[in-house]
Amino acid sequence: MLSAPISLPTVFAGAAIIFLFALALYPSSLLRWFQRKRYQYEVTFSLYMLTPTEKFIFNSVLFLFLAMVSIAVALYLPRHVRIIAHRAYYYVSGDLLKNGTTNGVLGTTADILTPTTVAEAAGSA
Repeated sequence: MLSAPISLPTVFAGAAIIFLFALALYPSSLLRWFQRKRYQYEVTFSLYMLTPTEKFIFNSVLFLFLAMVSIAVALYLPRHVRIIAHRAYYYVSGDLLKNGTTNGVLGTTADILTPTTVAEAAGSA
């Protein structure tokens, strides 16, 4: 077992080393694969009939869009999955999580709906 978690830069560095090693061993087959993928990309999106300036504009817009989507997924998807998992747990078990892992909207809902709060509200009224 590893003593420390593997960081993302370490994974990228390892992938780059493997890529460079494969490129050094099989340059022609890897180069042909990249050329084929580039050709498929240009044919799929009809880029072969555009001027170089139009290709640059299209590729820039596509890159910016994909970058924004990937940043949004990296920032917001983990929290959204956690919220959906908490809701699924609530629907399956019928009660709120009691182990203190709720946060955000579920945490405030759990604080509001505790039985002691209901009893205190009934006793003070």
